[in-house]
Amino acid sequence: MKNGDEIGGYLLVSEPTNAGGGKCMWAFAEKDGAPYFLKRFLEPKIPRKGSGGSPESRRIREETCRAFEARHRGIMDRLRPDAPGAGNLVLATDFFSEGSTYYKVTERIDTSSLAEPHTLDTRQKAVLLRTLVTSLRLLHAIDVVHGDLKPSNVLVQRRGEAAFHTAKLIDFDDAYVAGEPPDRTEIAGDSLYGAPEWRRYVQGDPALDGAALTAAADVFALGLMTHAYLTGELPGYDAERYGSPADAVNAGERLGVDGRLSHAAAALVRAMTAADPAARPRVDEVLDALKDPQVCALGAPRRESRLRVNLPGQQPPRAARGPDPAAGTAPAPGRGTDPAPAADTPPAADAAPRAAASRATASRVRINLTGRDAPGGRPRPSER
Repeated sequence: MKNGDEIGGYLLVSEPTNAGGGKCMWAFAEKDGAPYFLKRFLEPKIPRKGSGGSPESRRIREETCRAFEARHRGIMDRLRPDAPGAGNLVLATDFFSEGSTYYKVTERIDTSSLAEPHTLDTRQKAVLLRTLVTSLRLLHAIDVVHGDLKPSNVLVQRRGEAAFHTAKLIDFDDAYVAGEPPDRTEIAGDSLYGAPEWRRYVQGDPALDGAALTAAADVFALGLMTHAYLTGELPGYDAERYGSPADAVNAGERLGVDGRLSHAAAALVRAMTAADPAARPRVDEVLDALKDPQVCALGAPRRESRLRVNLPGQQPPRAARGPDPAAGTAPAPGRGTDPAPAADTPPAADAAPRAAASRATASRVRINLTGRDAPGGRPRPSER
């Protein structure tokens, strides 16, 4: 694969690279005068006739390839570029094999992205988040889990002189039907944004199978990204003890939210990053919670920061200043720690279990966006 090669009718017009491609090589290509982005998967490899290895080894490799091909074609059948509302999804237009290798093609687009979305004003942040959530809602409505939701798979752009930045969702290589993920030895994703149940799945927890990986896994990642888009940082956790936010949650720790967040945003992030997938809101509930742009407004910190967890490329985190006496546990993370006590966690009473197969049931989570603890309007302790 090199510049000038023709693969599947696509002429490569750049040198292939794996920069940001993980287990793929990619290059720009053209076909019938139109520009494309062509990706070559480094694995799995289709066994050739007469290739070496035992019959059992060949059978396993062939089975892996059949599953790989079926998953990619199945997602393409469900998610089509011309589907209503798919304007902010960058979807595959072709998927094929040549020789022993699989290839995927998308239209060539502008891949520039705003590096620091948290520097946008409040209305810009609200529009950005709503466009991202709207795209996820389209996926989840047809039982598709993105599977690798993270900032690098979201292009934050503004078209021409448009007033607002919007989010384009890219890279559906790791997408799967809800409840039907790849085998735990084959599934991909980013551990930093992975959900607690995804982490347990890839770590081989025998008490959890693929049926547990539903759209709620995307919601956990979306909760982390919401916090990052609003504040510039992930929710806090003790990075010296845990490899990811999900690992901290699985250990029973409570993620720290930035003290500058509105009570509504703090409650929303808390609900989205709940340990129990059934306790997380669905994306349409998240979208409803973001209708008021002021939910995304930042205020003065309500408490001194204890531990700061930075996104890649930012300044190194400050040293922890000791345990948070209010939490009674490990240092409370976040740029400004949890703005309210545990009572502010949105209730998840009667939360229905998610379906064990391809469709999650409706969440019964109620998100308190009013800054009050109960319908009667009793103020939070911090407001008295």
